[in-house]
Amino acid sequence: MADALVSPEWLAAHLDAPNLALIDLRVPADGGRTAYETAHIPGAVFSDYAADGWRHKVGNVPGLLPEPAHLAALFGRLGIAPEKHVILIPAGTGANDLAASARAYWTLKIMGHATVSILDGGTRGWVNAGRTIEWGAGNVPKAPPYPVSPQPGYRQDSAAVLVAASGKTHALVDARSASYFSGKEKASEAKRAGHIPGAISADYAHLVNPTTGALKPRADLDALLASVPKGPVISYCNTGHTAALNWFVLSEIFGRPDVTLYDGSMTDWTQDETRPVSTE
Repeated sequence: MADALVSPEWLAAHLDAPNLALIDLRVPADGGRTAYETAHIPGAVFSDYAADGWRHKVGNVPGLLPEPAHLAALFGRLGIAPEKHVILIPAGTGANDLAASARAYWTLKIMGHATVSILDGGTRGWVNAGRTIEWGAGNVPKAPPYPVSPQPGYRQDSAAVLVAASGKTHALVDARSASYFSGKEKASEAKRAGHIPGAISADYAHLVNPTTGALKPRADLDALLASVPKGPVISYCNTGHTAALNWFVLSEIFGRPDVTLYDGSMTDWTQDETRPVSTE
């Protein structure tokens, strides 16, 4: 089984492997296609996290899992086939960028793709290691629509979160900064500020080295998430974006079972005024 996180050294040693599908995933804030065409890892295919629809907006909730048919077409257009080992390549600019790759990783997994990894440090780490780069539009080795097979055990909706919060059956882990958790700030789409009662604050940004854009060492990650108790976990944030990084570390790096993502998160939770919100 492939590691969930691979190093530039690992990728350099396997770059010519025919089973790899390299996906250069960029958020608009990091320059999008222009930045990709300026420098990317050889063979990497560009994907725009926003424009390609890795997340889907329904009403006032912007971060939901897209329909399987959309993802089947997207995966195929990017050259992803079931036998491929997908390497998601963030830009390497920081926590927000890495969270996009974590969300794409979760999306591939929930749609039934077996072998996925994220390049630690992304393109910046690759360049800083003195590795070869390409520039220009790149090639897109299209594949047929992907035979998606939605899998259980990855996702929670508001009804399940309400049961979990009321019954205290899961640890609720809030990936947002302290100002959002305490209700001093809120996402524009959220109708109320605060957090789900009983949640643990675990700011996702603390998991990433801001200088390199890579995850911090395992010992640091253990310490940063030490407040998360054993047992089932639901990770959430505002839109299911930053929470994907906490999910990735807890589930894929720590190997903890029963870690799920509430993709609707606070923008979905607060649409119904009967759902409780706390600022304490």
